[in-house]
Amino acid sequence: MTITQLKYVLAVAEFQNFTKAAKRSFVTQPTLSMQIQKLEDELDIKIFDRAKKPIELTSVGKKIVQQARSIVNEANRMQDVVDQEKGFIGGEFKLGIIPTIMPTLLPMFLKTFSNRYPKVQLKIEELTTEEIIEKLQENHLDAAIAATPLGHEKLKERALYYEPFVGYIPPSHRLSEKKKISSADLDIDDILLLEDGHCFRDGVINLCKTAKLSGTDTFQLESGSFETLVKLSNEGLGMTLLPYLHTMDLSEEYKKNLRYFEEPSPAREVSLLYHDSELKKQIVTALHDVIRGVVKGAIAFQDVKIISPTK
Repeated sequence: MTITQLKYVLAVAEFQNFTKAAKRSFVTQPTLSMQIQKLEDELDIKIFDRAKKPIELTSVGKKIVQQARSIVNEANRMQDVVDQEKGFIGGEFKLGIIPTIMPTLLPMFLKTFSNRYPKVQLKIEELTTEEIIEKLQENHLDAAIAATPLGHEKLKERALYYEPFVGYIPPSHRLSEKKKISSADLDIDDILLLEDGHCFRDGVINLCKTAKLSGTDTFQLESGSFETLVKLSNEGLGMTLLPYLHTMDLSEEYKKNLRYFEEPSPAREVSLLYHDSELKKQIVTALHDVIRGVVKGAIAFQDVKIISPTK
């Protein structure tokens, strides 16, 4: 049994196809198939049901894959031990970021991080929280940035910053005369929301202390971007809530429509997520320190109340 054979098994389990798995593993399909067959012969079991299309794991195959992930992780940890001993911070690092954080945070830290750690090859992907959790568990990501707390038993959360919610309220809205707003002022039926699947949407709903829209209005508007929500709000279709960093790039005219919350301000916790195996921990720590440093100058709020993104 070899580490290479286990990696081939994990690739087939992911793609449910020998040809695609071979391509990802940079070997020929016959080579990959032969190595998996040798492993099955050694264990005297069938890991895959090849009669199914797409290929499926057998019941024992599922257990083999789970164990294979642990073994491959531990093998990768050996290189981490060597890197940490040498003080080396480099290599490929796969990072996922949720859509409501990526556009504002990435430009703030990417150049600084790249200049400070030029030997790290960051591969960044925009993903939903659900996709991030799945990819971290399957070791397709080294770390991720998302709203927390999520409370996942297999993942560690390391807080980066706390980002307050800010109201965007046009002059025609009932709350426009208020200098500061509170959660008691909010009515979920006149707040423009992000589409379902965004954790910031869930945070807004949780802030309003309701699990669903009432459906009593003549229309319900949802969008995939904060920019669209601001435009719809300016058309008099309701107010919206924005994360603080998204307000920094608004025009001076639009900033007049911002209303901050009474303290403690509702806020989302933004954290680095990584697997509890703590592979590539030195790069996780480097990312954490750089991001904390650049955001510290942008967010001065201290008295906040964390709103969970989970329902």
